[in-house]
Amino acid sequence: MIEGAATVVVVDDDLSVRRGLSRLLRSAGYGVETYSSAREFLDSGNYGRASCLVLDVRMPGQNGLDLHEVLTAAGHDTPVIFITGHGDITMAVRAMKAGAADFLAKPFDDTTFLKAVQQAIARVRVGEPPSASPDP
Repeated sequence: MIEGAATVVVVDDDLSVRRGLSRLLRSAGYGVETYSSAREFLDSGNYGRASCLVLDVRMPGQNGLDLHEVLTAAGHDTPVIFITGHGDITMAVRAMKAGAADFLAKPFDDTTFLKAVQQAIARVRVGEPPSASPDP
C-alpha cells in the first residue's frame, strides 16, 4: 500500500467478491478492509478510517442501503458505492437520493469500478459532497 493511500472498505457477503475487489483495489494502490456483513463492519467500529465504502445492496440481515442510512444518521459522510447483482431502478434511485457516489450492477468491469472509487474519493478530497455528479 502506498503511504497515505486511501482506504476502501468492502462490505459484501460473497467471499469471492470480497477477495476479487480486495486484490483489484490493492493493485491500484489502495488500502483495503473487507467485512462479510453490515453487522461485522458496525461491530468493528472502523467507520472513520474509510475513504470510500463499497456496500453490497443485498446481504442477509442488514442490507447495504440500511447500513448507509445508519452511518449517515450517525454523521458519517464517507462516500458510498453500492454494488449489486440484483438491482432495479427503484433501488438505484433510493441509493442515489440517499447520497450514494455510484451504483454499479454486477458484473462490472475493473476499469469502471476503479474509476467510480477514484471519483468518489477525489470529490471528498476537494470538498464536494459525495452525491455530486462527476464532471462531464
